[in-house]
Amino acid sequence: MRLGVDLGGTKIEIVALDEAGREVLRERIATPLSGYQAIIAAICDLVRGAEARLGGSGTVGVAIPGALSARTGLVKNANSTALIGHPLDCDLAERLGRPVRVANDANCFALSEATDGAAAGCNVVFGVIAGTGIGGGLCIGGRLLEGAHRIAGEWGHNPLPVCRADELPGPRCYCGRHGCIESWISGPALSRQFLQRTGRALAAAQIARAADDGDPAAQAAMDDFISRFARSIAMVVNILDPDAIVLGGGLSNIRRLARELPKRVEACSFSAEVPPRILNNLHGDSSGVRGAAWLWHPGETP
Repeated sequence: MRLGVDLGGTKIEIVALDEAGREVLRERIATPLSGYQAIIAAICDLVRGAEARLGGSGTVGVAIPGALSARTGLVKNANSTALIGHPLDCDLAERLGRPVRVANDANCFALSEATDGAAAGCNVVFGVIAGTGIGGGLCIGGRLLEGAHRIAGEWGHNPLPVCRADELPGPRCYCGRHGCIESWISGPALSRQFLQRTGRALAAAQIARAADDGDPAAQAAMDDFISRFARSIAMVVNILDPDAIVLGGGLSNIRRLARELPKRVEACSFSAEVPPRILNNLHGDSSGVRGAAWLWHPGETP
């Protein structure tokens, strides 16, 4: 069996998949707040508990909100800061007595949806995480492409393409640059833009609902938002020409995105002959933990 663990800032979830990819166990606990060693212990307890209940052992993959540095092997860029600077895969492997694979949670989302999700059977799949931040993952032939520096798919910190005059230089991003895609089309960015435009403080989902209900200011904000989203996705299409793009994260619940993006992206792309396939995810919040389990491919053993 395959065991996948999704390590987040507030919860740790484990799932067990049988050889056919069917879910046979799922459990969730709160992420310990007492530091790195407590997190290691909690993950190991989840793994051992799952194996005891199922009467067997399995491969282990872990999704994290960060990445392992290709240079040092230590966790970097994690919003769960207790992980930063630690060799998470090695520490888990030592405690569990087997190799453990660790990957970015956006990569795990993409792998899950490419393996048995919305883009199953597609060759080149780009998975989009759009929510509090903007991230992504890339799968080719059912395998993750992480890149030389483990940043493949991180489209959120490219500059917004084809900027209008009123979009320059763009909002300042937490990374220190101006005009990053994340600073324009994340959920907090949409809320900030709407507040500046109207003086009304609404969450992204509330703005989308107001637009659907005919609110002119919300409709204008959503039109700008989808325009920027389409320009940004078109850049990805021009580079990767993916078979499918799968939307994930909280903003994927805005149904206008999957409905309106294909034609808009086609209009912005270099030479798209048909609208790109832009799909809502199949596994939702479960894609990260399922993708972690699929870090071990069929037939692989530790």
